[in-house]
Amino acid sequence: MKATAHRSSGRTFSHSVEIRDHQLVVDESVEIGGGDEGPSPQELLAASLASCTAITMEMYAQRKGWDIGTVQVAVDYTPAERGCPTKFSVDLRLPAGCTQEQRERLQVIAAKCPVHRMLEGEVIFEDRVTICPDSPAAERSHPKPALHATLSHS
Repeated sequence: MKATAHRSSGRTFSHSVEIRDHQLVVDESVEIGGGDEGPSPQELLAASLASCTAITMEMYAQRKGWDIGTVQVAVDYTPAERGCPTKFSVDLRLPAGCTQEQRERLQVIAAKCPVHRMLEGEVIFEDRVTICPDSPAAERSHPKPALHATLSHS
């Protein structure tokens, strides 16, 4: 899975993000210097958890042959602060017609969505910096032709 962010021209923090054949705009709020042209990266993280949870429950219900109607998942996200972990509050909103057994099973299944499991588990970052000679910044700082170089950090 891959997502690529490109700065939108002339905008402070606005970025166009490409995922497969899809594009979306990500930005910061006006209060912190953005143009509020799209959700913030942290809002997208909450949206990823909410949508993955809803899809996982709906797929499970479909496999079970349960006609449970519309599922809604609301996620409230509080970023980590010194001494306190990141907190996600997940509210599963199920139709009144769901049985007690369905509600209990769907709650267990909700915690098994891939994004939930990723956020709970160990994460390893592999960071690297790639110098791109054809970027405008590279042209200003490197008047001579530059070589393509990659710096790695694990």
